[in-house]
Amino acid sequence: MLQRVAIDNLQIGMYVEAVTKQKGAIKIKTQGRVGSQKIIEKLRQQGILELAVDPDNVIEQPKAAPEPEPVEAKEEPAKEYDPKERTSSFDQEILKASKLYTQAKKLQKKVFSDVKAGRKINCKDMETVADGFIDSVFKNQDALTCMTRIREKDAYLLEHSVNVSILMTIFAKHMKLDKKLIHELATGALLHDIGKIKIDDKVLHKPGKLTPQETIEMQRHVVFSKEILEEAGDISPVSMDIASNHHERLDGKGYPRGLSGEQVSQYARMISIVDAYDAMTADRCYKNGMNPITAFKRLMKETKTCFDAKQVGMFIQAIGVHPVGTLVKLKSQKLAIVTQTNFVDPLKPIVKVFYHAKFNHYTEIKDIDLTHNKDEIESCVKPENFKIDLGKFFQTAVLR
Repeated sequence: MLQRVAIDNLQIGMYVEAVTKQKGAIKIKTQGRVGSQKIIEKLRQQGILELAVDPDNVIEQPKAAPEPEPVEAKEEPAKEYDPKERTSSFDQEILKASKLYTQAKKLQKKVFSDVKAGRKINCKDMETVADGFIDSVFKNQDALTCMTRIREKDAYLLEHSVNVSILMTIFAKHMKLDKKLIHELATGALLHDIGKIKIDDKVLHKPGKLTPQETIEMQRHVVFSKEILEEAGDISPVSMDIASNHHERLDGKGYPRGLSGEQVSQYARMISIVDAYDAMTADRCYKNGMNPITAFKRLMKETKTCFDAKQVGMFIQAIGVHPVGTLVKLKSQKLAIVTQTNFVDPLKPIVKVFYHAKFNHYTEIKDIDLTHNKDEIESCVKPENFKIDLGKFFQTAVLR
């Protein structure tokens, strides 16, 4: 028995016996097999509305392979890395780190000069410096950490942002953040205090305590930094975040906006710790810098109000209880510079012995791993107490 099929239901492989309904009076061949979709479309164009087909004379068409399920694009997970790994020795990396540090300070000086002259800064230059920091830190973080401990007098403004960028890179690496994100953090850290160049020198370098009005003036540097970076353009939201919010505190008593709690991003929390630590350990015109252990204690104390306690703990782990570049006195009364952090036993780093405090004379330079030595660190000491110029020492003894 024949079956009537509307043109819309006609399929390839069916055998047509007759046209049963159509528009107009055009005569067409009434019998034959439907061989393609093109034939069906032609019949429709000719006004065919319905056809009689033989249901017993249908050639089944092979089923088309199902369309593949759309696969959601997924980013490849970042390659896992060990933040404790060193692919280069301290002695191999320190010369490169020294040159990199010097170049960074020169560029920082140029950027400050551009801002003073009213010129738009080039953030790409800072990104290049950040790349150099990341490369060095991933090879051996101890070399650049050491450079942050060798400070020049009256160079705080230049050195501070460079140090904060280096320490931020080490901190982020310890937290196993993605390298692209570390790059944005390091770049933002280099630029976070750029607004200070717009603060009156009398306020910026005042040796005494600031008046309430001067304090307000000093705090404006954060707003100035944000304005300078907005004008420069082409800076990531992460870099802008840490430059704009590095003085915000969890208790809402920071500035300039008084953000609190969850309003302060993870990255702003990180730089607030690093910025405070470097400021605490630096000699300023109005105070002597703390030793790292004292600064760590201050940071831990202020986790009750200002800083993220978990992050402070991770920061201390990242740079070590005795950070590389710190001058220490051993129980043997010898002076040494910490040259490698011990992540397993932080109180027993590798040190470079070079001076005897009891007899006040230089000794043979020797590397000692305190893990395998009976000697141990007694205290942190200041180089000036023994009339030691660490910068000169590194140039002659370590950077040789």
